[in-house]
Amino acid sequence: MTSARPLALVTGVGRRAGIGAALATRLASDGWDLAISWWGPYDDRVSGGADPDGVESVVQECESVGARVTRLPVDLEDPEQAAALVGRAETETGAPVTALVMSHCESVDSDFRTTTVESWDRHFAVNARAPFLLVQAYAAALERAGDTAPRDRRRIVALTSDHIAYNLPYGASKGALDRIVFGAAKELGSLGVSANVVNPGPNDTGWMSDDVKRWAVEGTPLGRLGRPSDTAALVGFLCSEQGAWVNGQLLTSDGGISNRA
Repeated sequence: MTSARPLALVTGVGRRAGIGAALATRLASDGWDLAISWWGPYDDRVSGGADPDGVESVVQECESVGARVTRLPVDLEDPEQAAALVGRAETETGAPVTALVMSHCESVDSDFRTTTVESWDRHFAVNARAPFLLVQAYAAALERAGDTAPRDRRRIVALTSDHIAYNLPYGASKGALDRIVFGAAKELGSLGVSANVVNPGPNDTGWMSDDVKRWAVEGTPLGRLGRPSDTAALVGFLCSEQGAWVNGQLLTSDGGISNRA
């Protein structure tokens, strides 16, 4: 893959209704080439259901606006696969990874009474350890790349959540993710990297019951559900040249539902 377009590695792009798909299509429209990852067995077992044609549909949409797309299915629970993903992206595209956008997750509802050790460990493996390994590999790749990866577009963006009660392992592991990205914002600044976390609030990606939808609409000052495209608009800005000065922040894009005033 040789192109004037920089390369973004985007994780969690398995379902058309998901935020990862919206991120990929937005970045493609903004002039990025893409390496996308997902893990079908996870999509098969979580709320919202599998989307067998989702990846190919996203790829076609991205290619229609001129992006080159490389498919990299990967089980990020496996530390060896997580650590190797950045290298795979570079090897299979022939280009340096300029932006790392992490929208993958493990998210299975449970509370203090019902969370198992197995579920706890899986959440932290996917939501915290994998991002740490990805950032570590990304930093090493940038050092190897030198000026090949444009310094004014080097970005880390991760999706987080403030949901904790009744979704304990998910919320706790996302809290760890926040700290990982904040650490990267300071430690990788010398490489020209801006690193931020985005909290999209409740998004209608297929998991919401009618009751949850009513609660979200009633609690949002703007009076509608969040859409993946809302999150993609903010991430697109952060990955643009204009977004370079935003660094080490947790940005909330939720229509005001988190404003308790």
